Amino acid sequence: MEQFGVWVDQINSWVWGYVMMFLLLGTGIYLTAGLKFLSLRKLGYAFRQLFKGRRGEGEGDISPFNALMTSLSATIGTGNIAGVATAIGVGGPGALFWMWLTGLVGMATKFAEAVLAVRYREVEADGRHLGGPMYYIRNGLGKHWGWLAVMFAIFCGFGGTGTGNMIQANSIAKAVESTFDINPVITATVLVLLVSMVIIGGVKRIAHVAGALVPFMAVTYVAAGLIILVMHAPEIPAAIVLVFESAFAPTAAAGGFAGAATKIAVQYGVERGLLSNEAGQGSAPIAHAAAKTDDPVRQGIIAMLGTFIDTLVVCTITGLVLIVSGVWTSGTEGAVMTSLAFSNNLPGGAYILTCGLLLFAFTTMLGWAYYSERCVEYLFGPKSIIWFQLYWVAVIPLGALMELSTVWKLTGVFNGLMAFPNLIALLLLSPLIFKLASEYFTKDGLASPKP
Repeated sequence: MEQFGVWVDQINSWVWGYVMMFLLLGTGIYLTAGLKFLSLRKLGYAFRQLFKGRRGEGEGDISPFNALMTSLSATIGTGNIAGVATAIGVGGPGALFWMWLTGLVGMATKFAEAVLAVRYREVEADGRHLGGPMYYIRNGLGKHWGWLAVMFAIFCGFGGTGTGNMIQANSIAKAVESTFDINPVITATVLVLLVSMVIIGGVKRIAHVAGALVPFMAVTYVAAGLIILVMHAPEIPAAIVLVFESAFAPTAAAGGFAGAATKIAVQYGVERGLLSNEAGQGSAPIAHAAAKTDDPVRQGIIAMLGTFIDTLVVCTITGLVLIVSGVWTSGTEGAVMTSLAFSNNLPGGAYILTCGLLLFAFTTMLGWAYYSERCVEYLFGPKSIIWFQLYWVAVIPLGALMELSTVWKLTGVFNGLMAFPNLIALLLLSPLIFKLASEYFTKDGLASPKP
């Protein structure tokens, strides 16, 4: 088992090496430039469309708003709490800068993914709208690229088991045991019942639950974080300077922090940034493909807000709280570090964080259940859905009760492998993305007409 862990470490280092960094950030930069910085210029318009999107216009299964909430349910989770803390605890404050960069260019990537997901989605005989990387690879690039679509579906299925199920169940069980002294077996049993009740209702029930829980939990967590930042307002400018300085220079050892090379800051910042916002990974467009919309660009505009909210709002607040409170030098990692920051600086902070973690992780399990289910259906057909749902709930107790150090590493591998076929498709289909975006904003009078 020890040797297996060594092999996983080696594979993870290769997957998250310079090739992935270049491909992930390079694709985001290329799309941002090709879209003429649309993801930044149209941010206000995107929020207006999100408000209108509570109803939806056109064919689809769920409202555009709930499509975004479903995608956010899978992204706002332990990555925003444990992931940010791990990145800073290992890579230093500079890792937050690389998370920001991943988020900024990731907005264009997320826009492109949703545009293609709606453009190339398919309608099943029962009226369901299915889409995502496997569909825009096959339908957009042609059937001779079908092998790439299959590879994505396989990687997503395995990655979902770790990212969206076992790790989330484990985080919930440990948090509940630590804070409320509840046996993990009880937690696992309750999780099995709750998750089963939701996923059996399909995307409509998942979207309904996500549409109710995600806004509530995000606002509560952000409000708690902002209170701590207000309490440490004088330290914020120095913290921001430290983030930028550490992003381009090795971070010196301090307190329980052992110091970190610049490469480590880049690696953990980009990796945890992707794990948190999933831009380029290809999972979120599976949810956006089910949106009730009459234009793929309109849904793309709404979709890019997921990366903005996840990374540039929630992760930023977490990271700054860790730095200004000084806990990043404590030698602790993951959710323990974030819990220390909240409990030391806010009355009842540990309970607020625990409840936030519970809701984050629970909704992540729902969102990823839908993603993985669509991938399994793509590979094996509609008859496989019930078997997948049984498998999904059966894995929950394993995640809740096991030590998952190897699962964490394997999850990183599959998350990276998912990104390769998706990013290749985005690059090859980018001319269409640019064309659709230009036509949409010209048509709606939102861009200067061509001469």
